[in-house]
Amino acid sequence: MSARPQANVRTDIEIDRRAHTIRLKRIFPAPRSAIFEAWTQPEHVTFWWDAAGEPLTICEMDLRPGGAFKFVTKGHPDMPFAGIYREIAPPERLVFEAIGAVGRVILQDIAGQTHMTVEIECKSAEQLEQYLKMGVDIGTSQTLDNLVAYVRRRSTAGS
Repeated sequence: MSARPQANVRTDIEIDRRAHTIRLKRIFPAPRSAIFEAWTQPEHVTFWWDAAGEPLTICEMDLRPGGAFKFVTKGHPDMPFAGIYREIAPPERLVFEAIGAVGRVILQDIAGQTHMTVEIECKSAEQLEQYLKMGVDIGTSQTLDNLVAYVRRRSTAGS
């Protein structure tokens, strides 16, 4: 899978080696509630989660603290992305554990736009390096490109 050259222009990617964290930031011309729904409702997640842009073949979500989720892509049916929700605070925060890391989605309303920060906090420097070698930062950036396009399509269809 090739990285889209414009991805880094639209997504600010920071590697915080001290905190073992990959941090990605985006700005959306959409309300926080729409972005939060896109992250927390399977009928939305299905259409943007796969970095390759394909709809998920399985999208199971039990959206509550302690509830599980499982996402399966067409390209990697043998490698589900699965985890447990830890915190759900609509429309500003979502925290989950998956693949040995903690994921956080933080949504802020600033001047009528949604500022989104996605953090992937690894347990160690070694795990962070492994994630970077696997391209988790680039893949997540591509996934966020899909989210931007999905939210744009929905807002255009609704107007």
